[in-house]
Amino acid sequence: MVMTSGNNDPEDWKAIIGTKSHKEELARKFKDNDDPMKIAIVVDMWLTGFDVPSLATMYIYKPMHGYNLMQAIARVNRVFKDKEGGLIVDYVGIASALKAAMKEYTKRDQSRYGDMDISKVAYPKFQEKLQVCKDLLHGFDFSSFIDGSPLVMAKLVTGGVNFVLDAKAPKRKDLFLREAMLLKQSHSLCSSMTTEQERHEAAYMEAVRSTVVKITYGGSGGKTLSLKEINTQINELLKASIQSQGVISLFDSKQADENISLFDPAVLDEISKMKEKNIAVEILKKLMAEQVSLYKRTNVVQSQKFSEKIAQLMNSYYNGLITNEEVIKELLKTAQEITELYNNGEKLGLTQEELAFYDALTKPENIKDFYQNNELIDLTRELTEMLRKNRTIDWQKKETARASMRKMVKHLLKKYKYPPEDYDTAISTVISQCEMWTDNMTA
Repeated sequence: MVMTSGNNDPEDWKAIIGTKSHKEELARKFKDNDDPMKIAIVVDMWLTGFDVPSLATMYIYKPMHGYNLMQAIARVNRVFKDKEGGLIVDYVGIASALKAAMKEYTKRDQSRYGDMDISKVAYPKFQEKLQVCKDLLHGFDFSSFIDGSPLVMAKLVTGGVNFVLDAKAPKRKDLFLREAMLLKQSHSLCSSMTTEQERHEAAYMEAVRSTVVKITYGGSGGKTLSLKEINTQINELLKASIQSQGVISLFDSKQADENISLFDPAVLDEISKMKEKNIAVEILKKLMAEQVSLYKRTNVVQSQKFSEKIAQLMNSYYNGLITNEEVIKELLKTAQEITELYNNGEKLGLTQEELAFYDALTKPENIKDFYQNNELIDLTRELTEMLRKNRTIDWQKKETARASMRKMVKHLLKKYKYPPEDYDTAISTVISQCEMWTDNMTA
């Protein structure tokens, strides 16, 4: 609760109401979308001149009129990402006061903000965007979606997603996502006016849009793709929009309740056999991007290797040099290589942490011509242990500390006479791996 105070307030209220700085801190927290503070109860505060674009719902339990009322309800009408609009929950009956306030809407404001008649503005915009989305899907027949069975609807959703993701039409995906979002926003304003067919078509476009986003970008915060999440989301969309009966499963995997794993052969096999090859490509690309992003925090050599390989593959694919079947085959081979990395560590008796240093030490070609493998493993373990013992040092903030770390590393490498002649670049790779390790251990 955020409260105002007065000069006549009892002294014991001050501990509850808080100081000016306390209120400022509450305001800062409420504006921060990542802060757990999501609900605020206010009296005579934050109703005017307080901008929080993500604010979506306001509960009113206070009589207001005219300008103050218009300013208050305007708190929830700011544009923010995928926000469709604001919701006002009225507990005191402000409808008549709102109508009166709206009558004060001047001609100047009309010219500035436009006509507020939904039937004249929102509904035509909805129809326009619906037609644009249908045009973008030209060549794919989804007409059976309107009266189809859950199975038919599921196939048409996956088919539509596959059509949107076609690499032969590289601009289609971004255009569709943008226009389908505008369709969703305009529909939220005029849903009561739309016909049954329009509602079905809008539901289909949203199902396709949402699935494309889920597959290509993941959930909130880019979290790992979940088949269950996709299936649930689509079913809720259809249920809310068209009272669909039955459960739609976009994927047949028995592991649908779990997150897809790059290291699960059964899941990879299923993806490879998908009829919707464009979807398969996007899923595989995302899975490997997620894995490479983990390597970027732990293994400088492997992250660079796989980043370059995946980038080259996808570039060839999007430029039409290889087919979706070919890129799937190559991505699956790359997935197998990533899987083997974990096995390599076990074979060498190294942890994944140690393996990252081993990879850095052995990156130069023919490096093993100069050293026995047991020498490289001993160096790996000693290097890792040395950094572990010094993990309490604030490497990130003190350049002198980082310089000291580099000096310790070079001293250890010299002990092992590493690197050999003509391999001077090898030391920079090892140093980079050490710096990556220290940065992530102290982050």
